[in-house]
Amino acid sequence: MKKKFRLANLGCAHCAEKMCAGIMKIDGVETCSISFIAQKMTIIADDDKFDKVIKEAQSIISKIEPDCKIVE
Repeated sequence: MKKKFRLANLGCAHCAEKMCAGIMKIDGVETCSISFIAQKMTIIADDDKFDKVIKEAQSIISKIEPDCKIVE
């Protein structure tokens, strides 16, 4: 499944790269890309693991930028 999300309060392109690298390590994630300019994240992951992937992704994002949130 492929889904796009808006990232609220993403403040740094370098942080976006670190977030993406961390999200790519989550079990079930095929691809992650984050556009700092567009403030958008695209994730391709297994359908049956998608909800878990998003929760883990938010956890990773919060560790890097505490104010940044995934908006569906």
